[in-house]
Amino acid sequence: MSLQSDKWIKKMSLEEGMIEPFSEKQIRTVDDKKIVSYGLSSYGYDCRVSNRFKVFTNVYNSIVDPKNFKEDSFVDIEADECIIPPNSFALAVTVEYFRIPRDVLTVCIGKSTYARCGIIVNVTPFEPEWEGYVTIEISNTTPLPAKIYANEGIAQVLFLKSSDVCAISYADRKGKYMKQEGITVPAI
Repeated sequence: MSLQSDKWIKKMSLEEGMIEPFSEKQIRTVDDKKIVSYGLSSYGYDCRVSNRFKVFTNVYNSIVDPKNFKEDSFVDIEADECIIPPNSFALAVTVEYFRIPRDVLTVCIGKSTYARCGIIVNVTPFEPEWEGYVTIEISNTTPLPAKIYANEGIAQVLFLKSSDVCAISYADRKGKYMKQEGITVPAI
C-alpha cells in the first residue's frame, strides 16, 4: 500500500467523484473570518463536519450497548456550533460524500487544532468500495464544555492505494453502513 498524493486525490475527486463537494485547496478563511481549515492537503483531504449532531446525554440513565442501541441516549442538535459536555461525546456527519475505489483504504484522523484542545475525533477506516457520508465520533476528554464549529474542518482522510484490488469489497459484502445519508448509530 502507498499513501496517495494531492494530485491523485484531486484527479479521483474531479474525474471520478470520490469526494463531493471537493475543495482543491485548503480553505482557512470564510468571509474574512478564520476557520478550522478544510480541503485538499499534501497527502490527504480535510473533511468538514455538518451542522447536524447527536450529543450524548444520560437523562434516561441509559447504557451504551452497541447490540441494543437506544436513540434516547442522544439529543439531536442542528446548529452552526455544538457544545459537547465535559467527558462526553457526540456523533456528527461530514459535509462531504465519499466514494472509495476498490483498491483503496482510508484512515481518518482528527485535526490538530481540536486535538490540542482535548477533542478527539474517531472514525473507522473507509473500506474499499464503501460510499456515503461519514459518521464521526467527537469525544470531549476535558472537564470543560467543548465547542465544535459546523461546516469547518474536523478530520483528515488519508488514502492508501494497494497494488492489488481486494477479493471482497464493502459493496460486495453489502455492508450495513453502505450509502449512509446522515448520522448513523450502531447497527448489528
